[in-house]
Amino acid sequence: MLQRDILKMVDHTLLKPTAKEKDMVSLCEDAVWAGTFSVCVPPSFVHFCKKKLVGSNVKVCTVIGFPNGYSTVKSKNFETKDALENGADEIDMVVNLGLIKDRRYREELDEILNIKKICGNKILKVIIETCYLTDEEKVKMCEIITSSGANYIKTSTGFGTSGAKIEDVKLIKEHIGSSIKIKVAGGISDFSSAEEFINLGAERIGSSKLVSLAKKS
Repeated sequence: MLQRDILKMVDHTLLKPTAKEKDMVSLCEDAVWAGTFSVCVPPSFVHFCKKKLVGSNVKVCTVIGFPNGYSTVKSKNFETKDALENGADEIDMVVNLGLIKDRRYREELDEILNIKKICGNKILKVIIETCYLTDEEKVKMCEIITSSGANYIKTSTGFGTSGAKIEDVKLIKEHIGSSIKIKVAGGISDFSSAEEFINLGAERIGSSKLVSLAKKS
């Protein structure tokens, strides 16, 4: 694949806790230059980035319950509403891993259903943080997300013990419903890795590195 075709599938990401406004300016400018699908930014920068990107085709994505996922349902609902009011086009939410470990699957499904209802026709990606789940739990999350009406299953926050892995994407692709797309994130720092994930079925790439690599090439 050509670099420019991969970049069209990238959520150009900056979620460092020390990120400043000037960093967000650079992020948005680079995203427009590269033609990425979106910028993925902290909720507090959604409104700012939306204004910076007026007139471009770049969407604004933000994160909910990030990075640990154990916020209450009410808190996640409020975060989602606030992000959408501030102009977010897409929502990446982190599941409650404790619920999964306790096998309280109905409660996790209800959480995702709630947030998808708030999102309406906006894109919802559900981050399952594969590094903390067994294969059995990953398969169960594929089933839950398939029945939830969410748009994507996402492998990782990038803040866990590891990011996207080839074997996880293969497992997800085998068990996720045909209506659910796959986003990979965490540690994707070169175009060959991104292309490999795309060939396995990923339709979105979360990365903070690929645009800077393209600028150097």
